[in-house]
Amino acid sequence: MFKLLRCAIRLSGRIYQFTLNRLTFFSLSLYKTRKMKDLAPQIFRKRLLIEGFFTTEVSENTLIDFFRFITQNLQLRTYGEPIIHSTGGLGKEENQGYDAFVPLIDSGIYIAVWSGYKFLSMIIYTCAEFDEQIALSKTQSFFEMTAIEHSLF
Repeated sequence: MFKLLRCAIRLSGRIYQFTLNRLTFFSLSLYKTRKMKDLAPQIFRKRLLIEGFFTTEVSENTLIDFFRFITQNLQLRTYGEPIIHSTGGLGKEENQGYDAFVPLIDSGIYIAVWSGYKFLSMIIYTCAEFDEQIALSKTQSFFEMTAIEHSLF
């Protein structure tokens, strides 16, 4: 029986798939991604994924302030208070941080924060139009981000 180990990495905008097994040291192939079929074209949806490294100190209050800041700047309306969870020492040390969500009338915003790495991953998911350039610039300035990547889908 041969054991396989498969993983994928993104380099320069391309996804590469590696396969390791007992017979070959490794093989490299370009992983072909396919465009997802839009099952509900009659429903407008906009998703913006933002990830990057930040320099500001992040706390529960920082995240509450950010949700207020970003929703005002994007003219998105909330219908509930932000929900902030802290790992509080549970789980792996490298995964300590926050999970935060604010419900929008037109969907929601989620942020994951890895405190030790000073890294965040955020998705704005709406059924309403918003300016993604404003979202990027305001997020970058609020968190004092030194590196930022994004994907709109």
